[in-house]
Amino acid sequence: MNRFNLHGAGLGFRRELLDALKIQVPPTIDFFEIAPENWIDFGGLRARELRAFTERYPFVCHGLSLSIGSPSPLDEMLVKRIKSFMQTHNIKLYTEHLSYCSDDGHLYDLLPIPFTEEAVHYVADRVKRVQDILETRIALENASFYVMAPIAEMSEVEFIRAVLDEADCLLHLDINNIYVNSVNHRFDPTEYLRQMPTERIVYMHMAGHYNETKNLIVDTHAADVIDPVWDLLDQAYTLHGVHPTLLERDFNIPPLNELVLEVEHIARIQQRHAQAQRAQRA
Repeated sequence: MNRFNLHGAGLGFRRELLDALKIQVPPTIDFFEIAPENWIDFGGLRARELRAFTERYPFVCHGLSLSIGSPSPLDEMLVKRIKSFMQTHNIKLYTEHLSYCSDDGHLYDLLPIPFTEEAVHYVADRVKRVQDILETRIALENASFYVMAPIAEMSEVEFIRAVLDEADCLLHLDINNIYVNSVNHRFDPTEYLRQMPTERIVYMHMAGHYNETKNLIVDTHAADVIDPVWDLLDQAYTLHGVHPTLLERDFNIPPLNELVLEVEHIARIQQRHAQAQRAQRA
């Protein structure tokens, strides 16, 4: 278990699953992830229902709308509200996408930040401000994107590493996003994985996607995880060790007993790697 109380295999906490989870949380689920923007304004019954889970299980906050790379001013009020939410529910970790989704209004999708030295300094300064407000380090997630950044002085991997180093923050490694981008932008996902900084990885994401065409994948979080993404998770554990890993399912959500099969798949891969590591040490 890491310092954020995360371990094993997790599942995104969705209101569609609440009734089933209140009956029983499957034993293979070790932690949950929650989007604070979807819960932060709830009081009364909804707040009490959530508190019943956060008192019993580790949670992580995964933000949707901070827009860390946006040209618009940083929404410090949102960060302060997230801090209060995390304190109320004893949540230790907040993560956000290394991208932006606002500029004088909310944009339709996550957009890539220009891969430049100037952008590294700009984003790192904003991350450091968020960390100052929250009084803890945050993690940034490698994002899926469908158009290349308009200016690129470095690769995406170099940009990610530079931001993490300058901001001294952590990495939320999304395995499906690597696969999606590798198909859309034609690069080797294993080599991308190999260049990620092991020491900064705090947890990982798994998800499904939609094949728009042979060479275009849309990151929908609305389908089952496919075999090449499972294979990439296996490679991630080989390269970086076993880390807490969570299944995202945001749309087209099946019943809990079906969804948990993929959480169990994550757990089996983790157990296999853990057993192999113990055998090597013996």
